[in-house]
Amino acid sequence: PLPPDGRPPTPRPPAFVPPRALSAAYPLRSLQWRIMGLVAAATCVAVVVLVVLVDRASRAFELEQSRSIATLTLDRAAVAYARTGTVGGTGAELDAPGVPGELRALVRQGRRGTQYGHGETGGDGPAMWAARPAAGRTLSVRLPLGPALNDLDAFNKSVLRAGLLTAAVVLPLVSLVARNMSRRLRSAAATAQRIAAGDLDARISARPRAFDEISEISGAVDSMAASLQTRLRNEQRFTADVAHELRTPLMGLLTAAELLPDGEAERYVRNRVKALCALVEDLLEISRLDAGVERADPRLCGLVALVEEAVERAGARGEVAVLAPGVADPAAVRVWTDPRRLERIVTNLVGNAHRHGRAPVTVTVGVDATTGVTTISVRDRGPGFPPGLLDDGPQRFRTGARERGTGHGLGLTIALGQARAVGATLAFGNAPDGGAVVVVRLPHGPAAGLAPR
Repeated sequence: PLPPDGRPPTPRPPAFVPPRALSAAYPLRSLQWRIMGLVAAATCVAVVVLVVLVDRASRAFELEQSRSIATLTLDRAAVAYARTGTVGGTGAELDAPGVPGELRALVRQGRRGTQYGHGETGGDGPAMWAARPAAGRTLSVRLPLGPALNDLDAFNKSVLRAGLLTAAVVLPLVSLVARNMSRRLRSAAATAQRIAAGDLDARISARPRAFDEISEISGAVDSMAASLQTRLRNEQRFTADVAHELRTPLMGLLTAAELLPDGEAERYVRNRVKALCALVEDLLEISRLDAGVERADPRLCGLVALVEEAVERAGARGEVAVLAPGVADPAAVRVWTDPRRLERIVTNLVGNAHRHGRAPVTVTVGVDATTGVTTISVRDRGPGFPPGLLDDGPQRFRTGARERGTGHGLGLTIALGQARAVGATLAFGNAPDGGAVVVVRLPHGPAAGLAPR
């Protein structure tokens, strides 16, 4: 379903998670641990593959060499047996009981062959057997392979230990490199977050330290920030110039409207000119806040009296209730702030609640006994703030109302800018039983940025 204004909802980007908070919540998912895990896995795979390949090649070579030696020994023993009728000293045996059954069956067929195994009786371990028929008997040679295979196993273990030692030496170096990369990426992410928060002077690095992809990303972010800063400054300068240039002819138009004869047309023209003058003044104030030239002039002042004066200035005297629950002496509630700017904040919030909400409008002054934080809450009984304002904050020239003539959408923007100037914070929300609520949290004591000069 569409919202009440009939417009489709605006897609919003996902919330940004600070990199350090993300790495603290998921330490094993950080780039550093992933690189170390990848290098460790690659090293282990390389060592395992090397051991397997070396073992297979060595065993194949050892078996082939043993088969050749056994065959050669068998042929020499067969020649000696044909000449002398004995096989003594040749390394061969006649009708040996341990000849494997398959090799014995092959000899019965009048053929010769070799076989690797333990033999019929098990023997003293694996061996290479070679056999052939000799005058109706079985002439065989047994070549033990136990010592050679044991040496091969020892060699494989040495290769495995060398691989593990290599991994133990390489992983700390990889950790240092990965930590440096992770630190640079976190620095870039933190700088990007500062830029998104409004600090357009933030830069990742003054000069590239290495010609790699991270430096390329850092340079791109810095270039984006510089371009964005230039465009925003041009827009701010344009807004300030337009508002300044409009101020002089508007003053003349206001003076001319005062000279018109009394009547309905005169009142209409005068009201429209005053509204246009107020809009120009608001634009000038926003341009000064954007430029950061506004400086607070703090002093110790009574908060309840200041709020009552702001309500009266908003033209809602008698329609807005000012409450201070839990405060025995309202005159004793004193805060360190700029009274002119705080009055401007409360005036804009009350005016917004009176214009867009419904009566009754309540302004509540509260003091937290535990932390000493002073708050000002402005609440109405209207439809509440739209979801876009709660998600993205106040936007210029967006009032959330379809009807014309209910404001320019600058009041909350100015209140937010003035709150930053005095070190306060604004929290926008909707009450559970209906109505919009804005809470102003004032700093406790003289803030560092508001100290008297």
